[in-house]
Amino acid sequence: MDLHFGDSKPTDDERAAVDALLGPPESSWEGADRSDADLRWARGGREARDRRDLLLPGLHAVNDRIGWISEGALDYLCRRLTVPPAEAYGVATFYAMFSLRPRPSTVLHLCTDLACTAAGAARLCTEVESGLGPGSGVHVERSPCLGLCERAPAALVIRAGEPARPALEDEARRAEEGSGGEAPGDGTGKGRRGRTTAVCAPATPTTAIEAATAPENAPPEPAPATAVPQSGDPALTLLHRIATTDPTDLDDYRAHGGYTALRRAFDIGPAAVIREVTDAGLVGRGGAAFPTGRKWQATASQPDHPHYLVCNADESEPGTFKDRVLMEGDPFALVEAMTIAAYATGAHHGYLYLRGEYPRATARMEHAIAQARSRGLLGDDILGQGYTFDMEIRRGAGAYICGEETALFNSIEGYRGEPRTKPPFPVEKGLFGKPTVENNVETLVNVLPILTMGAQAYAAIGTEKSTGPKLFCVSGSVARPGIYELPFGATLGELLGLAGVRDNLRAVLLGGAAGGFVRPDELDIPLTFEGTREAGTTLGSGVVMAFDDTVPLPRLLLRIAQFFRDESCGQCVPCRVGTVRQEEALHRIVDRAGADACADITLLREVGRAMRDASICGLGQTAWNAVESAIDRLGAYE
Repeated sequence: MDLHFGDSKPTDDERAAVDALLGPPESSWEGADRSDADLRWARGGREARDRRDLLLPGLHAVNDRIGWISEGALDYLCRRLTVPPAEAYGVATFYAMFSLRPRPSTVLHLCTDLACTAAGAARLCTEVESGLGPGSGVHVERSPCLGLCERAPAALVIRAGEPARPALEDEARRAEEGSGGEAPGDGTGKGRRGRTTAVCAPATPTTAIEAATAPENAPPEPAPATAVPQSGDPALTLLHRIATTDPTDLDDYRAHGGYTALRRAFDIGPAAVIREVTDAGLVGRGGAAFPTGRKWQATASQPDHPHYLVCNADESEPGTFKDRVLMEGDPFALVEAMTIAAYATGAHHGYLYLRGEYPRATARMEHAIAQARSRGLLGDDILGQGYTFDMEIRRGAGAYICGEETALFNSIEGYRGEPRTKPPFPVEKGLFGKPTVENNVETLVNVLPILTMGAQAYAAIGTEKSTGPKLFCVSGSVARPGIYELPFGATLGELLGLAGVRDNLRAVLLGGAAGGFVRPDELDIPLTFEGTREAGTTLGSGVVMAFDDTVPLPRLLLRIAQFFRDESCGQCVPCRVGTVRQEEALHRIVDRAGADACADITLLREVGRAMRDASICGLGQTAWNAVESAIDRLGAYE
């Protein structure tokens, strides 16, 4: 790929996919079929830079329509956006869900990460790959975590085609026809022309092959409430609407307390909202546990404008699926929470950066945003208060590193999702170089009960340093996997008791691949940020994966190492080289123990220290954590 435009031409379908997003080209410089006379005119300067953020949506448009991105399509997109082809090539090749080589229009993603590995993903992949030969018209992709850990092993089918109609358009059409049909925004794509997705979980070789060959006939996904074993419990705070409220009905949401928090926010004003969040002791639920009120105050006080709000819904940590369940089961809550956060911090535009592997969550959020906008709850003069705020969804495309806030900003802006050096911090110079507040889904949804019950009542839940309720993603060797809501301070044993842990428990992984293992005799660890730190482990985003003695621990550690090697962005040497060396060493000792593994364990410790001390971001800094804890705590290679 060159810095210059080549001679490759887009097909009519590729051109239509780009034009559907950007509108028709205005000159030959942008690829219009006109005389060469208008080549004297071209966008440049600020106008061209202002369109760079449409690069990722443009790549999605082509990939969704065709199934892969040809050189001609990339060239045409670059002309439309005035982006050098070499830069766009670097962006397109950064994401796992895009292909720049021809492949069938149907892609079957088979999860091979931790929960699915423990549930037999290796055998599933082997049998599916043998059942779907080269002439099947299906490309089989072994994938990192799909966020379906409660239903492992999991598969996701994506068939390219024309864009589906918006959910609201389908709803209006059904109302006219007087037919029932599917709920709007169900994310399956059935009954529509073009792009189709299907989720198959738990998957068997037969069901995965059937879904891949006919995704439009795949059975619907179970309701989000099936992922919440506590659903219906009136004591729930964050999950109380799941199973009791129709996630596609704004009126039903408002009948169950929706938009009460936003009205109170308008009543007390932005400064008081931040004060309530601060007094409640809310900290980030993504793993860093930074005080949310301090972040909001720092952003709100910046004199530079505009301010931006970004919701990080790119939960790619293996074992994490809480944000998916919240968006599928209570999408209007996130819209309301983002509106409150924007109001408090002085932002008028927000971005929801959502995993590309979450088709139903994407459809539900698109529908919720459209409904809120049509009812005056987004846009100008929200609730007649003179406040303007709107938001848009940006889909990720398979890059774990984009969960890091500055990498996410780069991704939205149309660059490779590589972390930035800090300082400056996002509250000073974040998205588009402007003050930005970034929170994940669970953190934002916690703002609603803070405003409805009051900071003091909220802070009374949990412990002094870890306040409020917490969502835990429980999977692996348990009878009832799913999302559990408990107050901070409950013990690991209490949580696993609810989930029905098996008697032959071997280890528990806290915090996902970036977390650490604990032993079965350590189940009295309090599930708080300070409690897990004192125990020498981490709470992370709330991942709790149980493994019994039938799961080969060295193979599990090797899969963790493979994950970090694949997901390293390659920007800094300690992570780029260290994750490779870590995987190589674990390959050598996967079936060895004792003195035979001693030299490689010493090497692993040296590499791990280098990654932890010198990597630019949390990916490299935590890539050794789980392996280290398994060696030191579990005696994995003794």
